[in-house]
Amino acid sequence: MFAIIIKNLWRRKGRTLLAVLGISIGVAAIVALGALASGFSAGYSDMLSGSNADLVVSQPDSMDISLSSVDVEIGEKLAAMPEVREVSGMLEGFVQTDGSPYFFVFGYTENSFALDRFQIVDGIGLDEPKARTARGKPLILGSAASESFGKTTGETLRLGNSIYRIIGIYETGDALEDGGAVLQLEEAQELLGKPRQVSLFFIKLKDQSLEGRLKTRVDRLWTDLSLSTTEEFTDSQIMGDALNGFTWVIAGLAIIIGGIGMMNTQLMSVIERTREIGVLKAVGWTNGKVMRLILGESLVVCFAGGFVGVAIGWFMLVIFSDALSLFGATTTSIGPGLIMQVVVVVLLLGIVAGLYPARKASRLEPIEAIRYEGGTSGEDVHRLPVGGMAVQSLRQRSSRSLLAMAAIAITVGAIMALQAVINGTEELVNNMGVASDAQIMIRQADIADTSLSAIDERIGERISALPDVEYVNGMSFTATMLTDPVGFFILSGYEPNSYAVQSFKLVDGNRITGNRQIMLGKLMSDTMHWDVGKTIDLAGTRFKVVGIFESDSNWTELGGVVTLRDVQAFGGRPRKVMLYMVKVHDAQSAPLVVEDINRRFPDVHATLSGEFADAMPDMVAADAMLGGISFLAIVIGGLGVMNTMLMAVLERTREIGVLRALGWRRKSVLGLIMRESLLLGLLGGFLGLPVALLLAYSMKLIEMTSDILDPIWTPEIFIRALLVAVFLGLVGGLYPALRATRLEPVEALRYE
Repeated sequence: MFAIIIKNLWRRKGRTLLAVLGISIGVAAIVALGALASGFSAGYSDMLSGSNADLVVSQPDSMDISLSSVDVEIGEKLAAMPEVREVSGMLEGFVQTDGSPYFFVFGYTENSFALDRFQIVDGIGLDEPKARTARGKPLILGSAASESFGKTTGETLRLGNSIYRIIGIYETGDALEDGGAVLQLEEAQELLGKPRQVSLFFIKLKDQSLEGRLKTRVDRLWTDLSLSTTEEFTDSQIMGDALNGFTWVIAGLAIIIGGIGMMNTQLMSVIERTREIGVLKAVGWTNGKVMRLILGESLVVCFAGGFVGVAIGWFMLVIFSDALSLFGATTTSIGPGLIMQVVVVVLLLGIVAGLYPARKASRLEPIEAIRYEGGTSGEDVHRLPVGGMAVQSLRQRSSRSLLAMAAIAITVGAIMALQAVINGTEELVNNMGVASDAQIMIRQADIADTSLSAIDERIGERISALPDVEYVNGMSFTATMLTDPVGFFILSGYEPNSYAVQSFKLVDGNRITGNRQIMLGKLMSDTMHWDVGKTIDLAGTRFKVVGIFESDSNWTELGGVVTLRDVQAFGGRPRKVMLYMVKVHDAQSAPLVVEDINRRFPDVHATLSGEFADAMPDMVAADAMLGGISFLAIVIGGLGVMNTMLMAVLERTREIGVLRALGWRRKSVLGLIMRESLLLGLLGGFLGLPVALLLAYSMKLIEMTSDILDPIWTPEIFIRALLVAVFLGLVGGLYPALRATRLEPVEALRYE
């Protein structure tokens, strides 16, 4: 039977190829993004296990290593404990650099045992005497980063707003570390805005049996710290899980659209071979054997798509190796686990996509199937009372038309829903300024992410002294994990007497007046059942609930408001502010004040409050992500439309031959097929509207984020959806239409 399956697929190689391509793109997304997530997780694991440490001291419940903050002075106290042989502090974070918006940097103390694994392959190491006399701020660069940036020893590298001198090139064997740079701890603290802080301490024990005793001692002395093994600490990091979730959202969308196209192809194959299947059943083929034939074809196509997809994913990793290697992703990240995921996906896809066509084929009656002459599904054709030939053609092939429209609807709906959610997020960000009655928002300049913004408070004091400024409110926020229920908690910090704190609408209790007090968002209060008067523990830091508030900026309700000093201490950034909100005396003068601030203070970036979200690097990255997802979905959806229209042309070869024989010109045939394709695209676009609403509603059902994911629908979203639908119709129908015009009347009339 396998030979028959291959022969059948080869006879229809054009449609088979389109189906394989549709599936392969989805699989390529799984491979490339999965390798990124796998490489990132493996990089963290190798970095921690390769440190030769027995234990790790960190801030508990941190969402990522870069968000953990531990006072550097604790290292000296740990080193003095009788159970400890050596202690090494490490600070990790990412900054913007030329050629990459996200670049990992690692800060280590001199003579750290964790630096033993950094093999210098060119130049000198940070712990050598020559490093102290080197010109400029010294760093050693990973070999992958060196290759990616085309940098070598003696050259300079810009990190954020600072210039560093490359004194050495190192290798560790960990792709994540090799894609970054190592600085002296003091330099890393200054660069990342975390003075006298480390992300964690690596600890070597004098004897493994002393682990329990040391843990008891640490738990007693520092309730706001966590002592764990390197394996336990690695498992607690959620960044890899977040990347995996992102992978499956994108890949799942691609697979669903490709699967619909696959089902359409198999359905057409069954209808086209109705007489052939009738003959097979007449000569003794059972229903089960016919089902196995069609399912086998579906599985072969899916596995072929999987194989091609793995190859495409591999080539993507090779082509974009310079950028992806900075995140630890290489071709070696395509491991057995990722391949097994691909096998399971294509197996399930082959079964699901082929089941309905196979069942339809097995239920054909031999006599009726042998009498089938082609052109329709064999059923009576009911003409609609309205519509021309294009409408009637789509109606006659209703099953395949609906499948093609479903692929378009999912494509258009996904793009619309994502854009609406991004619009909602931008509105939430812009509302920060509105809530504080500020006309201007300020962040640090040249950063890859708003969470990296760290503005010196002295700049805020200088801005407040400008003659046009009425007041300046500083704010910072960070996040920590909750264990029960699993989720995250956003901690926002303001000066207690600031206008921003007064703008929160209290529903119970009072506003904060000092440190270690917290006002809870009503959403968080209702979720956790925390009331006024309760003392809560966040990552080992205790706060007393003094009030419950509601806010127009719903994201603040997913946590609480504390003093600015508390957030600075929590995030390890004393005297640093993430954002400044500025109110001016005359609102009309705000644009001029923005220009003045940007001219006077090059380390910050000021914008009008209503334009702040558009200028945020986070939103720029989100728009780029939407563009990538849109491109992926459009390519796969376009292949589905093309496959459907190509099948329609092949099925109607004799009909087109009759039209040509009756005097239809090539452009008339071209117009007919293009009208059908455009109509298919437009109908799919309209079906995408309820799909978009359903997807947006589903995202709002995610626990503890329902009030954040508040989509905003604008006319631009619907215009974009219409354009995407028309584009899919045009691109998907062009090749089949051109193919139809090339049919010769005599040959077309003889087509069986």
